[in-house]
Amino acid sequence: MIANKSAAQRTHAGMGTVMTHKAFGRHAEEAVEAAVKEIVHLERLLSRFLPDSEISRISACAGIRSERVSADTYALLERAVQFARQFPGCLDVTIGPLVSLWTAAKGFGEQPDELSISKVRPLVNYRDLLLDSRSREAGLRRAGQSLDLGGIGKGFAGDRVLEVYRRYGISSAYANLGGNVVTLGTKPDGSPWQIGIQHPRQEQGLIGRLSVANASVVTSGDYQRYFTDRQGRRHHHILDPGTGYPAASGLISVSVVASESLVADALSTALFVAGMDRGLAFLKRYTRAEAILVDSKLQVHITQGLRHRFQADEGIELAILD
Repeated sequence: MIANKSAAQRTHAGMGTVMTHKAFGRHAEEAVEAAVKEIVHLERLLSRFLPDSEISRISACAGIRSERVSADTYALLERAVQFARQFPGCLDVTIGPLVSLWTAAKGFGEQPDELSISKVRPLVNYRDLLLDSRSREAGLRRAGQSLDLGGIGKGFAGDRVLEVYRRYGISSAYANLGGNVVTLGTKPDGSPWQIGIQHPRQEQGLIGRLSVANASVVTSGDYQRYFTDRQGRRHHHILDPGTGYPAASGLISVSVVASESLVADALSTALFVAGMDRGLAFLKRYTRAEAILVDSKLQVHITQGLRHRFQADEGIELAILD
């Protein structure tokens, strides 16, 4: 139990979302301030929406030359390639051209036409991300290619926030980076942190609460960002790199619990795109990761390791996965 310790809390905008930090300890105020500065630093490197970011510079030079990048950006791109190999066809940071196509179509209240998707889809190929560890340069092989770190960027930031807290001697902390939750230790009273898992079809509802300590929880769902086109069709933001369309795997929400926020972020996206059977095969590669999966019939499935850590809300029936 942590007693007689100071506390600090701050809410701010970052990486296109709202973030909240809580820290407890002698240097809590300084730790939270440093965590916010770290988020700002990473966004300046990794955001595809900032023209001067390193990610934007790589995309702008696609098919022309590679760019020298910071150690942070290079490390994340290396991990991105590893994830793409581990989760083939389900997580690819060169998905930028498809994201841009769907973003433009959303502005007109339409989905992109099939011809446009078929032209853009071949540009999505992580093998065209060229990394040179000696010069610490990154580039894209073909003109028109671009990077989007939406599936892993906040996960990377979550791990860096925890590093900041540890550097300031913090042993009890929590951060919510727009749905990507990271925890350090337990609450000051020694009890685990309680993380609500949103109901994918009830805006103010939960499917249950998860008890965690020293763990990250990341959710990917079709309800987080979507638009309805003029024909009344609903399109969510998680694109399948293979089809070029929003993923239609039979899952509508996936929450992953892991010790590393980056792994939880990557897995939640990969499982959502892959679907139940293939996704669970991906999950087994990470022996300490667990998941909550909600299918299109609103059946909630949890892995064995969450059996005593997840409390379902009233009316929610659970299926325990083998």
